[in-house]
Amino acid sequence: MKSLMLLWNSIATTLAMRCCTSAHHDIKTVAERSKNEGLSFLTITLPTFAKDFELCLEQGYVDNAVFLSFKKGGSLPRFLSGFSCLVFDRQTGVLLDKPNISAIQAIRQLTLLYSKILIDCEPSRIKKAFREFVECEQEVRDSIGSRTYLEFDRLSSLLFGSMFSGMDYKVYTGDIRPKHGPGATSDSLYGNQKYCQKVWPSRLERYFPYGEMVLPNYSYWEEMLEVNFLEPEAEIPVKVISVPKTMKTPRIIAIEPTAMQYAQQGILRLFQEGIENSFLSSFIGLNDQTPNQRMARQGSKFRDLATLDLSEASDRVSLEIVEHLLHNHRHLHDAVMSCRSSNALLPDGSVLSLAKFASMGSALCFPIEAAVFLTAVFVGIEQSLGHRMTLRDIKSFSGRVRIFGDDIIVPVEHVRFVCRSLEYFGLKVNDRKSFRTGNFRESCGKEYYDGTDVSVVRCRRVIPSTRKNVQEIVSAVSLRNQLFQAGLEDSALHLDRGLLRILRSFPYVEEGSPVLGRLHYGLNVSKVVMRNSIPLIKGWTIRPVIPVNEISDWPALRKCLQNMEDRPWNTDPFNYVSSSKDHLRRSGRPRVVDIKLGMGPA
Repeated sequence: MKSLMLLWNSIATTLAMRCCTSAHHDIKTVAERSKNEGLSFLTITLPTFAKDFELCLEQGYVDNAVFLSFKKGGSLPRFLSGFSCLVFDRQTGVLLDKPNISAIQAIRQLTLLYSKILIDCEPSRIKKAFREFVECEQEVRDSIGSRTYLEFDRLSSLLFGSMFSGMDYKVYTGDIRPKHGPGATSDSLYGNQKYCQKVWPSRLERYFPYGEMVLPNYSYWEEMLEVNFLEPEAEIPVKVISVPKTMKTPRIIAIEPTAMQYAQQGILRLFQEGIENSFLSSFIGLNDQTPNQRMARQGSKFRDLATLDLSEASDRVSLEIVEHLLHNHRHLHDAVMSCRSSNALLPDGSVLSLAKFASMGSALCFPIEAAVFLTAVFVGIEQSLGHRMTLRDIKSFSGRVRIFGDDIIVPVEHVRFVCRSLEYFGLKVNDRKSFRTGNFRESCGKEYYDGTDVSVVRCRRVIPSTRKNVQEIVSAVSLRNQLFQAGLEDSALHLDRGLLRILRSFPYVEEGSPVLGRLHYGLNVSKVVMRNSIPLIKGWTIRPVIPVNEISDWPALRKCLQNMEDRPWNTDPFNYVSSSKDHLRRSGRPRVVDIKLGMGPA
């Protein structure tokens, strides 16, 4: 706690000097309230201040409905008043004609620094999150049959008809290449164990036959005699768990069974190929966030594009709307539905039948929800235009409409109808994270005000105290270098002193070096050893400890054949096994990460 506050104080002092104001009162307030309220002041109360501040930027004034947990001085809160009076008029609370953008960034930096630190929530907050998951599921179920999909069906055919037809043909001809991901599964298989599947849902057999998708070839047909083919009522459900997100609320995800995840990856590959090879690549992003970020910057400068964010995005995409999305392409539809898990196991042991298509954790959640969101957006735009859209009309919105996950960008003139359309189809627009009227925009982790990047540096883990805190050390080095790149050199030096006490060796390095080191203006390194014309320096490097789970015989053959097929697509940085010569003995995500002292590229 003390180390987090000292870092906050250092950043506040630097930003106050940058904005020609004082942070003395703010530092005192943080010390007093943190003593009384604990860590939640830094991780929950201050981020709430940031949300209120962004709302005021959006509406153009400060009213009495915001900053409720802070004392006021005039129209503005006394906390950070030295910064906020450079943005809003102190007496009226109205946004200044030319607000100080450095002050805007300073307020966001000081209030969001610890907003996403990885510390477990209180048990009561975790229980509340699971309760809201069940309530959301019930809302989706209650809405079934209450909507008409005439315009949705027509526009989805315009948008995806050609792509889905190509995918449908590949499914029909069996041109599907599943693969295993590196993540967890509800049947607790990990790494190489996934290639030894002896349990297979019967409904997968039509499009994902075990003999073709799991065995190397049918000459190993005798292995099928040992397989337990499960009927739908006996299938393993997805496992609903919580993972850290913020101290205010955890993220609820669903871990898929190995067989379902394997099949879903095959359909995901078809989606990736289909989108990349069609005009849809200008509307939907599955891997690259930078187009959304560029458009958000444009919207902040010219106010022509709005950024929308959805609450509980994946959990509100109903099975009903996905049925309508795919209904004209029977083979694709049936293949998607065959690898969709229909039941979820909750932490209390109860099993919930799902009315949603899939929760976060399914490989198909991301592309399917993007297709649903895009169609719903164009339903709203069509209603705003007042006439039926053609494919040419749709293509004319290239560069003005884009979807990446639940981050949506649309033209400001159509935003009211788009929001109405999204909510008609059961989605929920998060007004606190959606921006359309002011000069502030946010999308895909980047924030802008009037064309200027006001994104902030976030501390992801607590500050390490010993060398045993390996993940905290790696995170602190990353935080140190991000602060340095953000121009907060004094705060970076503050972290340097603590890291030097722990590591002893903490050299200067260039960006991209695998050595845990300090970025600096110019390399400015000493004790560099040249080897084969490569400058090497002594320092700590990350050493992931990959679990041992050896395979042989036909599972090993299947994995080798699949790696040969998947190599061009194998872009997951955590999937170490594809490039390791020892991949048949060790595989999966590292369960332990260690650091090792040695020589590495500077």
